[in-house]
Amino acid sequence: MNKRMVFNFLGQIFKMTAFMMLLPLVVSIVYLEWMNVLSFGIAIAAALAVGFALTLCFKPQNKTIYAKEGFVIVALSWIGLSLLGALPFVICGDIPNYIDAFFETVSGFTTTGASILTNVEGMSRGMLFWRSFTHWLGGMGVLVFVMALVPSISDRTIHVMKAEMPGPVVGKLVPKVRQTARILYLIYVALTLIEIVLLLVGGMPLFDSVVHTFGTAGTGGFGIKADSIGGYSPYLQWVITVFMLIFGVNFNLYFLLLIRRFRAAARSAELWVYLGVVALSTGIVAANIRGMYPTFSETIRHSAFQVASIITTTGYSTVNFDLWPELSKAVLLTLMFVGACAGSTGGGFKISRIVMLFKMMGRELRKMLHPRAVEAVRYEGKRLDEATLHSTASYLALYVVLFMAIFLLVSFDPKYGFTENFSAVAACYNNIGPGFGAVGAAGSYAGYGAFSKIILSVAMLFGRLEIYPLLFAFSPMTWRRK
Repeated sequence: MNKRMVFNFLGQIFKMTAFMMLLPLVVSIVYLEWMNVLSFGIAIAAALAVGFALTLCFKPQNKTIYAKEGFVIVALSWIGLSLLGALPFVICGDIPNYIDAFFETVSGFTTTGASILTNVEGMSRGMLFWRSFTHWLGGMGVLVFVMALVPSISDRTIHVMKAEMPGPVVGKLVPKVRQTARILYLIYVALTLIEIVLLLVGGMPLFDSVVHTFGTAGTGGFGIKADSIGGYSPYLQWVITVFMLIFGVNFNLYFLLLIRRFRAAARSAELWVYLGVVALSTGIVAANIRGMYPTFSETIRHSAFQVASIITTTGYSTVNFDLWPELSKAVLLTLMFVGACAGSTGGGFKISRIVMLFKMMGRELRKMLHPRAVEAVRYEGKRLDEATLHSTASYLALYVVLFMAIFLLVSFDPKYGFTENFSAVAACYNNIGPGFGAVGAAGSYAGYGAFSKIILSVAMLFGRLEIYPLLFAFSPMTWRRK
């Protein structure tokens, strides 16, 4: 373990955190929220102090980062970011309880959207901006953002990118990791700006347009109104629906479109399965709720919006879907586990893993009929090696075991029953946000005790980082010399 490089990298991350907080500080100045200015000032000073202390005390002789260091850097960075990011909420008094503030910040950076707030409209503008900005930063990855900007980052940081980017396979778009990070963020920024413009065209105020775009781009879903997106016009709801789906697509496909490899992008099996699942789910839900709304167009709009929101793990809502029939809720619960595409800003198990698992199951069934047959599993025209298939199956097993462990721990809380606890864990673990019942679209996580909020915060980190970084970071084997 190259500990000096790990902690030096962490120092750079914390210094970058201070830089990130300058934007909400400026927003607070614009809205004359001087207590917020002080809060961000203190948090920036703390981030800089920790950052400079780490970079000065840990000067690495060897700047090489291997897989082990990549996992540890990602896990410790996200925990540290959440600890520091919670400070402004506590200092200004908008969220006076630190555990609540930590939960809200983890939910922001992991793009979950689960909230402990019961009166979101009572928050100050600066804190609402910071809350949604954490979505935007966490969507593409905070460390990817740092790699795009910091010139001293080693090209061996592909291991950091692999540990932070969601999905089973992450590779370089171009030979240099830093160039890859920049390309990803340029695409991300361009799509963000396009959505802001389209929301402004529809009459949404500038502040609302920016924070809702942050929530859409990061597939996070923090709203600034009690009814989430329900109070906005059908046009604005459709714009957000489309962009939720856009940000749920693998960003590698957008790169292929940029370099005009249209056929390669169109051959993506994951993309077509993703769109097929969205279309099928929207149709089932629309048929199931057809009598609840006066017109067909309104039925389709709410169905499409909610399906897009759940499968991309965004968590916005236009209506209280907890009032929908059981079939519709069952579809949405299933989509919580399906998730978006690998390499997108969405969470969940990922479409690509599900496709791989079905192909593996098909091969095993055929082997039972033809034991001597030798058959390769192909995905998007490429032969998958056994190591990739094994890692996918192993991830599923670990995913299920951890889910059950988290569910059992949360069930110790006497406040809620099975429906709330199961959906809360599903929503946090898959980075969705709202569950069902008291933690649904019209509720919040405020009723949970401190222990459950910490467990659910850990669940959000496990979901966003896809388990392994946290396990490696806190495994004694990782820190041994040999």
